[in-house]
Amino acid sequence: MPIERAVPSVSVIIPTWNAGEAFGELLHRLSQQSVSPHEIIVIDSSSTDGTAELARRAGAVVLSIAQQEFDHGGARNRAASVATGDMLVFMTQDALPADDSLLESLIRPLAAAEVAYAYARQLPYPDANLLERTARAHNYPGESMVKSQHDIPRMGIKAFFCSNVCSAMRRETFERMGKFDEPVMFNEDLLFSARCVLNGGLIAYVADAKVLHSHMFTLKQLYKRFYDNGVSIGTHRWIAVHAQAEKAGSGLLRSQLQAIWKHRKPWLIARLVLESVSKYVGYKRGLRRGLSLVTPGQVAVPNELGGSGSSTKTL
Repeated sequence: MPIERAVPSVSVIIPTWNAGEAFGELLHRLSQQSVSPHEIIVIDSSSTDGTAELARRAGAVVLSIAQQEFDHGGARNRAASVATGDMLVFMTQDALPADDSLLESLIRPLAAAEVAYAYARQLPYPDANLLERTARAHNYPGESMVKSQHDIPRMGIKAFFCSNVCSAMRRETFERMGKFDEPVMFNEDLLFSARCVLNGGLIAYVADAKVLHSHMFTLKQLYKRFYDNGVSIGTHRWIAVHAQAEKAGSGLLRSQLQAIWKHRKPWLIARLVLESVSKYVGYKRGLRRGLSLVTPGQVAVPNELGGSGSSTKTL
């Protein structure tokens, strides 16, 4: 007679700020999952549009912080500190489960002890333009993969890539690896993933776990986003020692040019050039700023044991 394994309990954590009425759809879709959330924890940055009240009506646990106290690592750490589930699933307020098997698919790879962190595929919303659709397809392909320390020479910083738009890990791993860096305004997911990889853990990209998520950034917003990214990388030089972020951008640029050619939309080349310049200049300026804030020689790789970053089989 086969032995049935208990389904791990799942705590879903969502930082919010003025999420709007559409947030109700996210909460509804979570309630329809084949693996029901054990709890939904919303950490709200003093929204003024009724986000916190909407979450409470849907049965979520709501934690409130002042808007000026928010940082991407600290807010998620605070919410995780009250979570009681076996698994922690992190989502953003603007992502929607694409089907009712999101949570079930996302946590499945975590049954293997060596897998430390898993993240979902992001599909563009119907109103996304060609460049954004191509970016999602490039960064979130249709085939799953598992990344390890051995992939760094080939993939560069993409070996560390993991997105808290929709991600999951065991609560035990989260605590053992020291939680998210804080305060940090960008890349809390990449920093945590990098620590896992450099300590021997695996990162699972789960193509069967799908969310709808895309953006239509202005050039100013793109510049700011990549500036913040550069500052984040620069102030954590232990990542730059292993990979250079520029490697991640060239492949995307080629994919977008190919899409423009395939769809016969040459007028998008001008937009692509402007976006690429905004990203590159923002990143390089941010990187210089970040490097200027770091003490020379500060490149040690942190790990949960406080050691030199040697590998471990169980995360």
